[in-house]
Amino acid sequence: MGDKILITGIGGFVASHLAEYCLSQGDEVIGTYRWNEDLSRIKKIENKIKMVPADLLDLSSLIRVIADNKPQIISHLAAQSFVPDSFSNPIVTVETNAVGTMNLLEAIRLIREYIDKNYDPVIHICSTSEIYGKVDEDEIPITEEHPMRPANPYAIGKLGTDGAAYFYHKYYGFRIITTRMFTHCGVGRTMMSAENSFAKQIALIEKGKQEPIVSHGNLDSVRTWADVRDAVKAYHQMFKFGKVGEVYNIGGNSVKTIGEMLDYLISLSPMKDKIRKQLDTKLVRVVDVNLQIVDISKFQRDIPWVPEISFEKLMQDLLNWWRDNV
Repeated sequence: MGDKILITGIGGFVASHLAEYCLSQGDEVIGTYRWNEDLSRIKKIENKIKMVPADLLDLSSLIRVIADNKPQIISHLAAQSFVPDSFSNPIVTVETNAVGTMNLLEAIRLIREYIDKNYDPVIHICSTSEIYGKVDEDEIPITEEHPMRPANPYAIGKLGTDGAAYFYHKYYGFRIITTRMFTHCGVGRTMMSAENSFAKQIALIEKGKQEPIVSHGNLDSVRTWADVRDAVKAYHQMFKFGKVGEVYNIGGNSVKTIGEMLDYLISLSPMKDKIRKQLDTKLVRVVDVNLQIVDISKFQRDIPWVPEISFEKLMQDLLNWWRDNV
């Protein structure tokens, strides 16, 4: 018999993968969604999930969904997570990510105080590696003790998420586990992060819908790459074995620059000899998070998990998905 798991933002990229994996493990899944959210990612599993409308900025909706369902595990993945949009909409981003997380935790506190004093779920709060910001070469690999230097409004909001998790665990004794996931990607993500932008452009070039030029930003930034399918397995194992009150860095084991990633994607294309690269200065961040090399030793000490999907397999699957979807 599995657990009853509430996943916020069920229509999101990671949340939809997590929901599918939880179902495969025999868990009961409840998902929150906003009224205008794109739910196409969960189309094939929506009849297996209990779907409940809720908004992070509407405290009453959060109280209702939690009080009505009493999930044993809450995985808080809902967020405004597209970094470029955070520059255009900084206030909404910080409100959604910081205040929204406070609302979720307040909903649980109010339920415990006024409805069921014994309600005590395991709460997974999803922070981000972006809060570490720009690091120097002598500071890698990045541990959980690394200074926080948010370099964009998204990271500022997630710093609030991280802080709320710490406070509600220390002050109210909530069973919270916080994760700071490093770069993770895979099929189904439509947000135009670098790997998706490149794969989509290559797919368009192959179909004759774009000139054989791939636009790019900074190619020298280093990332530790992980497949979302490995990421959600890490979360699920953490629900069982993670230590409450802890913060965990999670990431893959393949370290490559953005440029190396682009070159590999181009090498997979029959158009590889014709494709050229072109810098688009609009894609270059003023302050780039350029050395995302993670130390996951703490996570692996506590939780039986290793990333299994190779960088090559990840990129091949990603490009094939975009070939089917452009």
